[in-house]
Amino acid sequence: MTIRVTFRPDNHLPPVIQSPLPNEPAHIITTQEPTGIGRVRKSNSSPLEKDKDKLAEILDELEAFIGLVTVKLLIRELLAFVEIQKRRTREKLIAEPMVLHMIFRGNPGTGKTTVARLVGRLFKELGVLQKGHVIECERADLVGEYIGHTAQKTREQLKKALGGVLFIDEAYSLARGGEKDFGKEAIDALVKAMEDNKENLVLILAGYRQEMEWFLQSNPGLRSRFPIHIDFPDYTLDELLSIGNSMLKSRQYELTPEGMEALRSHLQSLLNSQPYAGNARLVRNLVEKTVRRQAVRLFQKSSSSREELIQILPVDINLEDL
Repeated sequence: MTIRVTFRPDNHLPPVIQSPLPNEPAHIITTQEPTGIGRVRKSNSSPLEKDKDKLAEILDELEAFIGLVTVKLLIRELLAFVEIQKRRTREKLIAEPMVLHMIFRGNPGTGKTTVARLVGRLFKELGVLQKGHVIECERADLVGEYIGHTAQKTREQLKKALGGVLFIDEAYSLARGGEKDFGKEAIDALVKAMEDNKENLVLILAGYRQEMEWFLQSNPGLRSRFPIHIDFPDYTLDELLSIGNSMLKSRQYELTPEGMEALRSHLQSLLNSQPYAGNARLVRNLVEKTVRRQAVRLFQKSSSSREELIQILPVDINLEDL
């Protein structure tokens, strides 16, 4: 028989002692801690389910990227490789060493930095990296102006990146100064850190395709340390159109059919006239300029309807001063 004791608010009064009737089942009373500052509400989801949800969310984000078909395939290959090596380790089988340093090759604005950030988050959820953050830097962040300064600056960036990804854009510039240039000192420090922190650091070097190939040839030991090479192709005309349309919709603008044809025509002109026109950065600049031109057109009127505020017309799209 369960006896229930209830203490009264007034300490001078005796407690109330209750016992259930013979035919009354005793109930287990549980108290739930209030939620709020410093309190965490218990979730019905297990940690494993939460991890799977986060992983699925990252992969959905990857699939939502326009284009980048080969990049998506390779990222999924990496996901499968890491998971299978972990399973083999649990079964006490020989596992391949997980050297995940990468070379990203492609023109500016083709998604290299965006994918690097996603890779950091992905590796964190897979347990490869502790934090999964991305430290973005370039030559100026690594190379100093006097002897000993470069090693210090490089070590500072490496320290920030531990547990995550160190992403170096235009990495080929580190080798452009020749033997006496301090950039070589930065490369040596990076190579050493890759060995010393191979289980808690992923290094991604990025840059133009041809320049990165020259960079790898300039130091014979570099290529073998970067087993993963990902090429980022320029976007096609249809992909650029989709990117531009998506950017406008996210800002609550909409191209008229005539506006869509005008945008296609302008993008085709850019692809024909500029060698690096097939990138999202240029489309973003065009979209931002288009929004400003629409604003100037509507500002000349005393009032505007909701439809007018949303619509983008051919006259709003212009390539001058882009």
